[in-house]
Amino acid sequence: MSAPSSAPSSHSTIPAATTPGTPGTPAPPAAKATRFGPVALVVSAGLSVQFGAALAVMIMPRAGAAGVVTLRLAAAAIVLLLICRPKVRGYSRSDWNTVVAFGITMAGMNGLFYQAVDRIPLGPAVTLEVLGPLALSVIVSRRLVNLLWAGLALAGIVLLSGHGGGGGFGSLDLAGAAFALGAGAMWAAYIVFSARTGRRFPQADGLALAMAVAAVLSLPLGIIEAGPALLVPSTLALGVGVALMSSVLPYTLEMLALRRLPAPTFAILMSLEPAIAATAGFLLLHQALSTTDALAIALVIAASMGAVRSQTRKRG
Repeated sequence: MSAPSSAPSSHSTIPAATTPGTPGTPAPPAAKATRFGPVALVVSAGLSVQFGAALAVMIMPRAGAAGVVTLRLAAAAIVLLLICRPKVRGYSRSDWNTVVAFGITMAGMNGLFYQAVDRIPLGPAVTLEVLGPLALSVIVSRRLVNLLWAGLALAGIVLLSGHGGGGGFGSLDLAGAAFALGAGAMWAAYIVFSARTGRRFPQADGLALAMAVAAVLSLPLGIIEAGPALLVPSTLALGVGVALMSSVLPYTLEMLALRRLPAPTFAILMSLEPAIAATAGFLLLHQALSTTDALAIALVIAASMGAVRSQTRKRG
């Protein structure tokens, strides 16, 4: 989705595993917290997204895919604008171009993804979508080992593609698969523009402004598809829940993480999404994991941990 030059610079790489001047000496607890903090932010964001997706499924029969996107983005924009109260003066044209581009990618990512899950099962949809960040990790990578971790994560995603009752990729609706791949491309662009926005705007101000742009773009499609259904109190309440869990919390956590994680590492960590979805299904929906599913989760987690360790050693 973007050229390598759009990735965060090397100063945002995770800190080294040893203290300066003392090779082999374990870092103090504060350093360890700094090193693993961004990873925890990304994983927490993934957990929030998956629970938010469950709420979104409840709304879709009432408001349609476009209606769900409108509710999610509009509610998220209102919440973020009220909390952040971002200033609109003092920014350059380049800053505003970045915010608008970020908003466009968010609107496109959400719109395409919900069109996909309206046609194909959630597991294969998430799996296809994750290919976007994985492709970004390969494109911007400057180390051969990152290709290995990306390949390992991709192997896990392929194994996991049959989870969730879809029968794998063989029976997928082609339009739904295309929407999911498109969402993955927009997800890769989201990673790039989220990092750029985080560097140009304080706190979550840029996120709030970009979310407002995304909400405005999605509003006409939502009104056309859902109409008065968007104003039903129970649907509105669920929409706020989806916005908080699928947009406000995870996007904020991811933007904070991107300030301290390089884009390749962040992109590979995003491959945890299918694994989190499968685990949540086992714990909350009593969906048994097959041996293949367990192996897929192990491969994805191993790839993610390997990517983090390789970035840490690069700075060591």
